[in-house]
Parts: sequence; C-alpha cells; structure tokens
Amino acid sequence: MSPLQTHLRALTTAGLTPTLAGIRRGIEKESLRVTAAGKLAQTPHPQALGSALTHPQITTDFSEALLEFITAPSTSIDGLLTELDEIHRYSHRHIGEELLWPGSMPCLLGDEEDIPVAHYGTTNSGQMKTVYRLGLGHRYGRAMQTIAGVHYNFSLPDEFWQLLQQQEADQRPLQDYKTDKYFALIRNFRRTFWLLLYLFGAAPAVCSSFVQNRHHQLAPLPGLEHTLYSPYATSLRMGDLGYQSEAQQSLVVCYNNLDRYLQTLCGAIRQPLPDYQRIGLKDDQGQYRQLNTGLLQIENEFYSTVRPKRTAESGQTALQALQIGGVEYVEVRCVDLNPFEPLGVSRHQLHYLDAFLLYCLLEDSPIATLSEYRELQENQKRVVYDGRDPALTLLRAERSIPMQEWAAQIQAGVAECAAWLDQSCGGDAYRQAVAVQQQVLDGDLPTPAAQLIARMQDNNEDYHQAILALAQQHQQTFAARPVDSANEAQFAERARQSLRDQATMEAAETEGFDAYLAAYYAQYGDCINVLAAAATSAG
Repeated sequence: MSPLQTHLRALTTAGLTPTLAGIRRGIEKESLRVTAAGKLAQTPHPQALGSALTHPQITTDFSEALLEFITAPSTSIDGLLTELDEIHRYSHRHIGEELLWPGSMPCLLGDEEDIPVAHYGTTNSGQMKTVYRLGLGHRYGRAMQTIAGVHYNFSLPDEFWQLLQQQEADQRPLQDYKTDKYFALIRNFRRTFWLLLYLFGAAPAVCSSFVQNRHHQLAPLPGLEHTLYSPYATSLRMGDLGYQSEAQQSLVVCYNNLDRYLQTLCGAIRQPLPDYQRIGLKDDQGQYRQLNTGLLQIENEFYSTVRPKRTAESGQTALQALQIGGVEYVEVRCVDLNPFEPLGVSRHQLHYLDAFLLYCLLEDSPIATLSEYRELQENQKRVVYDGRDPALTLLRAERSIPMQEWAAQIQAGVAECAAWLDQSCGGDAYRQAVAVQQQVLDGDLPTPAAQLIARMQDNNEDYHQAILALAQQHQQTFAARPVDSANEAQFAERARQSLRDQATMEAAETEGFDAYLAAYYAQYGDCINVLAAAATSAG
C-alpha cells in the first residue's frame, strides 16, 4: 500500500469522506469579443451586459473586448456549468453579430494601439483598474494581455479541515492550520501542474499577427504561412510568449508559508525597477501611465500558475486580506480554453481538477528550495514547448526523469483521490474523468493541442480560420438554446442594477485619486511592518 493509500484509509476511518461533498468551486472564464471576420472587436463593453465594474457575473479583463464570466461558488460541478452556460447564452444574444473567440491565443490583431484597454468609469477603484491595465500595456505590450484562459477556484469546507486537524493532532487555530495546508497544496501543485499543461494544453499554435515584431522560437506550420507553432507544444500561453516576463524571472516568490509569500510580493511591489521608472508614473499632461514604478504594480501582476486567495473588502489589497484572514481558497490559473468546448471547459476536466487538487493536498509536501524553484521553471518551459514529445525528460531533485514515468506516478495518486471523491459524492464521475485522462496518457485519445494541430492540417486551416470556425459553431449552439424568459429578465435586471450601482458609486466619490492611491499603497507598508514586528517578537 502506498503512503497516499495509507493516508486515505486513515482519513476514511476518521470520517472525512462525507465532508468532501462540501467542496466549493468557481470558474472565471475569459473570451475575446471578435467581429464576424475574426478581428478584435473595437466596440465598447455592451450596455446590455451591464457595468464591468459592478456586475457580479460579467466583467472585462485587460481589454474592453476581453469578456470575463464569473460563476458563484458552488458545491455542484453540474450547477457550476449550468450557470456558466446561462451566462454564455445571455451574452451571445446581446453582442450582436460579434462572436466569442474560443481559443486562448488571440484572434487577428492589428497594431498595439488598436487593442482597446478596458474602462471602468470614474470611481477611484475604476480608475485604478484602468491605470493598472495601461501599465501592463506599457510594461509587456498589449498583445500579450489579449490571451485568455480559465481560472478554477477551489476550497474545502471547515468540517473537512476540523476533522483533518483532529486526525493530525494539530493544536493551532483552525485558520492558521488551513492556511499552512493550502500552501502545502500550492507547493505540490507547482511541482506537478505541468501534467495539466500536457493534458489540457490547447494552445500549440498562434496567428502570426500575435508575434509580429517580437522575438520567438516558433516555426510556420507546414503549408499554413499565417500560423506559427512548435511541433510538440502544449500551451504557448504558459510560455515566454504568454504570461511571463524577463523582469519577473528574477522574482523568487516563496510558497513555504504565508509570511514569506507576503514578504516577497510586498517587497516586489515596493522595489523600483529602472525600466519601469523610464516609462514614468505620469505623462506630460499629468495622466497616469502606470500605478507605480515597482517590479510589480500590484500582486496580481505576478503571473503565477496558482494563487492563495481570500475575498478582499472594497479598497483592500489582496495581500492584506490574506494577512488578516488567511487563505480562503486557491485559484488555479494554468488551464487553457478548450476551443472544442462551447464553455471552454468540460465536466470531466473539472472532476479531474478536483481529484488533482486533493492529491496535491494529501501528498507529502516538503518545503521548497531555490534549486527546486529553478527546476520548476525549467520543467514548465520544457512541457510548454515539447510536452508531447514521447522522449521528453523533466527535472526532479536534480535528476532527469522521463515525463511519462512521472506522469504515471502522479496519475496513480490522482486516481486514488478520485475514488475517494466518488465514495463521498456517489456515482463514478471522478473515476471516469481520470479514465479519460489515462486514455490521453496512453495515446488512445489526443490531447487538445494535438487535436487542434490535426484539425488545421487535415482541413488546411490557419489557426485563425480554425478558431473562427469553432467560434461560429459555438455561436450557433448557444443561439439554438436561448435563455428562457424568466432568466432573460433576471439577467437584464442584474445588468441594469449594476449600472445603477456604478452611478451611485461615482456620485458618492469625494476622495481624489492621488490620495486614494497613496492610501492603497500604504497597506503594503503596513503589511511589511506587521511581518517585521511578528519576526521581532518571535525572535
């Protein structure tokens, strides 16, 4: 019996199995609005979708054209997907002839200035969101910010944590225990998330317009001059063409505990960077070009594959929320849009993610070292560009290991956790999800990346043509199933209410933006001071 099996048997005996039904998860799914010809939409955020600042389900990310759909936390995967489906159906009806781009890598792009930055009104919080995005454009270019993905939020109920803490005879306050356990989950996730890039990566190619005037290592897909790819690529979104930057390569964020995590990110926000100082804080007219000249404007600028999260209050930084309240949930950020799925993600993917995250939590999770941190970066790069190479090797404990061998070891643990989840929830949905991915690992089913490459080659379609055809197909799918009149009325009222809420906030605003921003950034100094005082007291 493996150590994980022994652990699971002990947890079953301790009565934890029923508590798994209380797992809560949520989805944040991004999609570009594009014209019928597959070019980036230049239209403003549709009024029928409400205020991007205050709507609870429909907002925007970097660009005015980059929609983001947000579900409420749910203990039901089917309920989660039902809500996401309804948001799609309503939104499709109210974007006119435009389409939702179903690929993670973007559509046809023009010049940088043709990518519209999202606007959120005149409130201080709205201005801050816009200036932050302007800063991202100056720092990394706007094209990179048009990449889309799926974020998966995951948390376990307090009943689970209480029983697990009792089983481990831990005497700390429950929230401290939970926070440390979530960080243990995150460390293991960072060690193994490359498997998700292999299984779910769906971005092996890009439109040539995306890399115009940029250095890259891609080659033309044979016979398709407007498509660039890497033959064994999985998720170019997660490589140096996507949410990565040279400036952040030197940033080593520590996930060994909450204090070290806070210290490294607060330090990066407060650390001036000459390249960003040259951009300038404001332009000649006194308009902000970025929020600050630090290595990071805010913590969200650090492009991590997974984040510890806590819901922040209005005006509160994400790091201060964590410092005060501890970790509430984790956010998985490495999942590509599956262009073959109308919702961008499938039911079996979510079941697999649950089992994978539970495996990361329950498997031994040693403290991470700097050398391991560098190994993880190298493994990510290898799987991004060469993950589908059968001969690929990865680094583990300063040794090479065949990717397929390591994948089999992880898969065995995920399968054990899937069986445990099925005991809690009934049925066999989790085991079926693992079985599907086992077929992918065995080569009996193609990965989404391989499926996309095969489609382009078989149909002689460029990346742009293939994804546009899928966008049209999905639009027809949703158009054939419009939301019913009651849901339509609810969505419409929610949109109107969000516009009223924004207007109320704007009318009540009295503080100047400079003062608001200074107070916001003072929280990072407060965080550092609290950490220093705690270290002094402990020492």
